[in-house]
Amino acid sequence: MGSQEVTNWQGKRVTVAGLGVSGIPAAKVLHGLGALVTVVNDGDDDRARAQAAELEALGVTVRLGDGATLPEGTELIVTAPGWQPDKPLFTAAAEAGVPVWGDVELAWRLRGLDGREPAPWLAVTGTNGKTTTVQMLASILKAAGLRTAAVGNIGVSLLDAVLGEERYDVLAVELSSYQLHWAPSLRAHSGAVLNLAPDHLDWHGSMEAYAADKGRIYEGNRVACVYNVADKATEDLVRAADVEEGCRAVGFTLGAPGPSQLGVVDGILVDRAFVENRQKNAQELAEVSDVTPPAPHNIANALAAAALARAYGVPPRAVRDGLRDFTPDAHRIAHVADVDEVAYVDDSKATNTHAAEASLAAYESIVWIAGGLAKGATFDELVARSAKRLRGVVLIGADRALIREALARHAPEVPVVDLDRTDTGAMFAAVQEARGLAEPGDTVLLAPACASMDMFANYNKRGDAFAEAVRELGA
Repeated sequence: MGSQEVTNWQGKRVTVAGLGVSGIPAAKVLHGLGALVTVVNDGDDDRARAQAAELEALGVTVRLGDGATLPEGTELIVTAPGWQPDKPLFTAAAEAGVPVWGDVELAWRLRGLDGREPAPWLAVTGTNGKTTTVQMLASILKAAGLRTAAVGNIGVSLLDAVLGEERYDVLAVELSSYQLHWAPSLRAHSGAVLNLAPDHLDWHGSMEAYAADKGRIYEGNRVACVYNVADKATEDLVRAADVEEGCRAVGFTLGAPGPSQLGVVDGILVDRAFVENRQKNAQELAEVSDVTPPAPHNIANALAAAALARAYGVPPRAVRDGLRDFTPDAHRIAHVADVDEVAYVDDSKATNTHAAEASLAAYESIVWIAGGLAKGATFDELVARSAKRLRGVVLIGADRALIREALARHAPEVPVVDLDRTDTGAMFAAVQEARGLAEPGDTVLLAPACASMDMFANYNKRGDAFAEAVRELGA
């Protein structure tokens, strides 16, 4: 279904669930289109009251402290992506036959509202690597001379992208499993699932439901469904998807690529998917050294971005130039400093076990700083796979005992320092302890495998604390 199916918003009664980065823009856009908007929000704190006052000044109704009750006469709910599907509001909506859209669904349906030809979406999801891959993709598209932006879950509003004054040729779109759950009619030009590992299971209810929501990114793809050859679950999602005729499955691999794949040969990123006679021919795209940092999982991100760009018709040179131009965000395998011949690396963004495992795989001998909020995760598999790389471990945070127990089972010979602290000063102590365990040539790696909110406002603050502590070491 496209935007043409909802042509008259005038007087339509819409309930927006949740204030915040998606709810407020959605409420403003819908109000501007003439809808009668009511915002419901669970919280009723000072920040929420200030946001409510701003919306009420425009003529939007806001109900604070009550996100459970369906306002009378509601014809549509537009929800913030984080609201869980089992909330009473959605149960009431289902009973009343009221559709529920997320902010992504709303943006998808409002494309072309101004009569312009909508920009196609190249969409990326996965447990880890989404943001980096989308940013790489946008860099490649820009290198090809295309007007583009990295949007979606990455922090740039999709509503702004589809309704703003700026005109785009194509959009690089990061989508979370939450956003995909609430986006039933999304149909991307091409989509990629980078990897699948248990995450957000408390929200989705099961791994199967989580995977199914990720797989929605492939529905209706026109040109390519990009999957990870090393992660069979992503290929299974392609097989299950209902795509447009002629759409192809395109794999990416860190090994030599087969036909319809992108991969690596002798330090070269190679395309055997978007070439003439892919049974025999291959196209060189870039060198591994063009990717920063050249850690294995980041090479995989680059290959996925290249696959989506090539699906859109981008020439090989733009792939190379775009990857060379790309600079990773802070707290993603960021080298902070070398102190006494030991490297200190900040990967605070590794907030789950899958991300931490990828980070640990990038180094040979590691003093690992880990811990925080586990979000229901288990650590046996991560520790078993990484044990041979561990020189020592320093544990912080509320759920550190779960990691300590996994270490005792699978890496009993590795020395462990258990810091029984959750104050923010614990990071300085952790870095000091790590220094004591490290030897020249080692890497002290902050890859917590856990969320940060037990000790820090977010993973950025956690990474900042680590970097500050490292700088004090070298002072």
